Formats: sequence, C-alpha cells, structure tokens
Amino acid sequence: MEGACTAARLVDWLRGELQTGYSDVEEVARSLVKVAETAWLKQVSAWILYGKLPAFGAEDFFVQREGGEYVCVTHLLPSFVTPSTASSMLFIGRSLNQIRTKSLLLLAGHHGAGGRRTGKQHHLSTQLSRLSKLSHPLDSATFARAITDIRNFLSRTILQRLLPLSRVLEALELLRDFFLLRRGEFAMALTQQADEKMRSRWQRVENLAGAAGGGGNSSVGSVVVKEGEIAAVLVKTWAAMGSMQGEHAEEDEGVELAREMLRLVLTKSQQQQTVLLPRPMTPGDGGGHATLVTTPFRNLLFSVPVTLTFEIPSPLDLFLSQADLRVYEGINAYLLSLRRAHLRLTDLWKITGLRRHHPAPPGGGGSKEKVKLLRRRYAVREGVLRSAWATASAAIFFLGETEGYLQMEVVAGLSDGFGRWLARGEDDEHRQESSSLGQHKGVGIRHNGDDNDDGDDDDLWLDSTPSRISTNTSSTPTLKDKQAKEEEKRRRQEERHPRDPQTLATAHRLYLRALVRRLLLDGPRHQPFTDALYALLVHIDHLVALVHRLHGVWAAADLEADVGVVDAFVDLDREERDVQGEMRAVEGRVKRGVEGLVGLLRGLVEHENANDDEIEQLHLGEVGIAERDWGGGDAAGGQQQEEEFSMREIGQYVPRRVGGVDRLLMKLDFGSWFGAGDGAGGGSDEDMLL
Repeated sequence: MEGACTAARLVDWLRGELQTGYSDVEEVARSLVKVAETAWLKQVSAWILYGKLPAFGAEDFFVQREGGEYVCVTHLLPSFVTPSTASSMLFIGRSLNQIRTKSLLLLAGHHGAGGRRTGKQHHLSTQLSRLSKLSHPLDSATFARAITDIRNFLSRTILQRLLPLSRVLEALELLRDFFLLRRGEFAMALTQQADEKMRSRWQRVENLAGAAGGGGNSSVGSVVVKEGEIAAVLVKTWAAMGSMQGEHAEEDEGVELAREMLRLVLTKSQQQQTVLLPRPMTPGDGGGHATLVTTPFRNLLFSVPVTLTFEIPSPLDLFLSQADLRVYEGINAYLLSLRRAHLRLTDLWKITGLRRHHPAPPGGGGSKEKVKLLRRRYAVREGVLRSAWATASAAIFFLGETEGYLQMEVVAGLSDGFGRWLARGEDDEHRQESSSLGQHKGVGIRHNGDDNDDGDDDDLWLDSTPSRISTNTSSTPTLKDKQAKEEEKRRRQEERHPRDPQTLATAHRLYLRALVRRLLLDGPRHQPFTDALYALLVHIDHLVALVHRLHGVWAAADLEADVGVVDAFVDLDREERDVQGEMRAVEGRVKRGVEGLVGLLRGLVEHENANDDEIEQLHLGEVGIAERDWGGGDAAGGQQQEEEFSMREIGQYVPRRVGGVDRLLMKLDFGSWFGAGDGAGGGSDEDMLL
C-alpha cells in the first residue's frame, strides 16, 4: 500500500503541479485539480450528509470500517485536510450513520412544519449549497470552516436532542463513582464479597482433598471461579451496599443505574491486553497511539482476569467509545487493587486473638501455673508477630499515602475541573491565575459564570451622572426586554462554549489522557513502576494469607494443649516453623518492594515537567493551534502559559495541573527502616513502626 496510487496522493500531486512557471501547464493542472477535488467532495458528501460510505471507490476512501467501528485512515486524506477537520468528518458521518440505522431522522425535523421531510430537506439543501460554494483548489481553512458549520448545524438540529448534556453528565457520574471509586463503599463491598467467595472455594477444595485422602490436581482445579459466580458476587455487592445505606437505599438513583448497567465479567487472557489511549488529534493512526500499561492488575481480585464493564447504550456511544471504556476498565483495576490490598491489611487488626490477650487471674489452686503458661505463650507469639505487624503497618502507610495522592489530588482534581468545564464552560480553579496573566498582558478578562455581568453593555461612568440616573428611573425595563437580554446572554454563552457531542468527546479524551498520565499508568514510561507495584501487592496478599494461616495453626495448637483435641494428620510444630520462615521471607520482599517503589518514584520526578508539556502540546494540536517546540527557558514557559490562557478564554478545555510525584514523596518518609536489615527485626522494629 506504501507505493500504491490513491485518490489523496493524486490530488496532492495535481495541487503540487500548480506551482509552475508555465501558464498553460498551470491551467491544465487547475482544471484537473477541480475535477479531482469535485470527485473527492462527492465521496465526502455521501458520508457527511447521509452517513454512508461511497458506493464507488470505498476502498480508497479515508473512512474505513474495522471491527464494527468506523475509523479514519490518515494516509488516505489529502494534505489540505487537517487532523481536526478529519475528526469532525468522521464524527459527522458516524453520527448520521447511527441515526439512519436506528430510524431516528425524525428528530431532525422535530420543529419543522413538515415533520421529518422538512427537517431532512432543510439539512441537505443548506449543507449541499455550502459545499457547492467552495472554490478550487480547496483551501484548508475554508474547508475546515465548512465542515465545522455542518457539524454545528447537525449538533443543533439533531444531536443535542438525541444526546442532551444531562445524559452525558449522568454517564460521567456513573464512571466517576464506580470506575474511579468515588464511592468507597462499592470498593469495600466488592472486595469483601470477592474474598468471601474465594475463601468458600478454597474451603470446598480442602474438604474435597480430605475426602479423597490427600487431594490431587482435580480438587485444586475446582478452585477456578466461574462466570456465574462472579456475576453473583456483584449482586451480593449491591445488596451489601444497600445494607450499608439502610433505609435510604431505595433513594439512591446512582446505585440503581449502576445495578442495571455495570457487569463483572471474566476475560480470556491472564495477561493484560494492550489498551490504546484514544487520540483526539489524529484518529485512526494506530502507529502513534499511546498505550496503557500492561500490568495485569485485573488478576488480583479473584486470581483470574476479571473486569468491571458495561455495554455502552445508544446514543451515548456518540460521546463514549469502546477505547474510552477500556481505559476506564484499566484505571478501575489499578485503583481497586490498591484499595483491596489496603483493606486486607487493615482487616488483620480485626483478628483479636492475634492482637490482644487477657488471661484470667488465678482464682484457686493450680490455676496460677496455667495463667503463667498462657502469658508465656502469648509473649512468645507477640514476639513472633512483632515484625509482621511492623511490616504491615509500613505497607499500610505506603498504600494509604499513595491512595490519598491518586484519589484526592489526581482523580478528584481532574474530575472536578472537567465537571466545572462541562457545567459552566470554564474551570473556576484557574480563574485567578488567568486574571493575573491577563492583567500582566493588559487584557481585560470576563467570565461568563459571574453573577454580576448583566450590565456589561452599559457605561459605568454615564450611569453615575444625574441626567442618566433620572432617565433610567423613568424608563424601567419591561419583562420582554429582560427576557430578550437573557436570551441574548444565553446565546452568547453557547457560542463561546459549544456543547456539541464532538466537542465534549474531544475534551473527555483529553481528560482521560491527562488522568492516565497523572495516575502513572501510561506505558512504557511508567511500566517499571506498575510492575513493581503489582509484585508488592502480590507479596502483601501472601503476607496476609500467612498471618491467617499462622492464626489457624495457633488455634489448633491451643485446642490440642488445653482441651486435648488432636489432629493426627497434622504436625503443628513443623507447620508453625514453616509458616514463620515463610513470613520472614515475605516480610523482606514487602520491605524491598516498598523501597524499590519509592526509588522509582524519585526517578519519575525529573520527568514530570516534560510530561506536562506533552499534555499541553497534545491539546494545542487538537484545537487547531500549531504545535510549538516548548523547549527549556522562561520564554518558552511564558509562551506556553499565554497559549493556555488563550485556549481557556475561547472556551477550550485545559486539564488542571494537579498532583506531582514530589508531593507524594514528601509524605513517604520511612525514617531508617530502609537502612535496617531484612531479617526479623530485633532493634530495627521500632524504626519499622514509625
């Protein structure tokens, strides 16, 4: 395909032939360019006016159908088509195709006198006339404006009725609550129900092994969780959340919507599949896609790959794509694995038999020796568990600070900023920063969200004169004038901050890319960090399992020593020694894992500024502003701030500059714990508890 002649290459070649010193050659080339561009425009018209791929030359058209979705193939585009224009054409045709296939064109003529026919004819006539007035050779800016006008017309007449902003906000609330874990009770209930299911499966395996006289591979194979059991876990999770909310459970519409839409499903592969981050700039260019890390966090909840997902309903797929949903699934597995490890470690303190002992005082003859025996037993066990408690405390501190940074600073900061932009057209967090920059440049700044901007068109100094005051008092504005002014204000607000589905989808994908970068999930830059974090979470699971196992061994030993209940098939002393040896090894791995992660975070600090510049450059290219090389130096930084200020002023979404790995590192101070040995503690236990 590299050397093949395509329509786009032919158009570009003919346009290049216009640059000649021979008038007759230029005239021939100009006529051929007009023919070629007119033929290409006919193909484009079929797509952006009817939502259909061209009947002739579809294999040479820039829109192709792959995997049930329409994608943009950039090498089939003429050079005068910008990436943002191509994205708009892809969006227009895909939206019309969906509307046509679902018989929803009736919405286009909802307000017309002739119903469906009037709306359709008006749409086709106005847009055909718009395309027919284009002069050849086509100019990039003129063609982009024509496509933008068609997209805005489609959004005003059809899409805003088909997909209102309230529906988009409802979907984003669902994703924020359950995929980004704003509802902490959901993560807690899901973790508890999953652990309970896995414990019941392992108990069944142990019972089968005992009945078979030692067990075998067949009994171990029965621990695999089935699809129906995973679905049942989610049902129990909703019930557990309802019990947490008590009498107000039925009033929570968010939970009811999530109960209908969300699914917990098994995936086929044990390894995390490569997830491409959706690119707002050049759709369909798979070679340049950024990727999500491939660390298999989804394997931790059930020891098999499980994903929280849902089927994107129509017309929400105009705003939310399958690529967006896969990014949310990856983020959810990452955040949920951190929350799960934190909860499992803190649950160790609920095992009262390991944490506290209150032997009864001697009450008569012979009981004093027993009390002394119990106290010696408990003192020995406390010494055995001291390093385990210290290691668990340090791991809880690391997980708690990391979760707090990711949830409170990154997720909450970016989500709140994006939500404010959706609702108000601007992010109030940056208002003072933008105002100071505008004053420095001598530019007066207004914000549409202000409550006191009703008098923008009036002269303040004229209002203060006596003659003007007397005139105003005699001519009170009528209700009709006020309504007209409010309507004009609303119209200007919509023009300044458009809310068509493509603008929302583009901003949402930029928000997702910023979220992935700030959560340290974009690969391959953060792949070493997430791999090391996954290894630490596995070691934490192992440590928790060993503590529970040691508790069971001690409970059986107490029954044997105090009551005389003997299990002839188990050597408790040997098992206790084995468990303690494994615990020491796992404690060392947990400690080295935390130390390694802190070291990796220190290495990421120096790259953070470069990441910020990449995010800003991505957005500049998407909104049609030429990308610049933001090199080092104060001049480049100031120029970037001016561009960012300009984009906010015209209503474009710019992600907040939230987080900062250095802020997390300031909290992760473990004192001298990393300098201590990997062994069972001794004098270093006090440092480990800090």
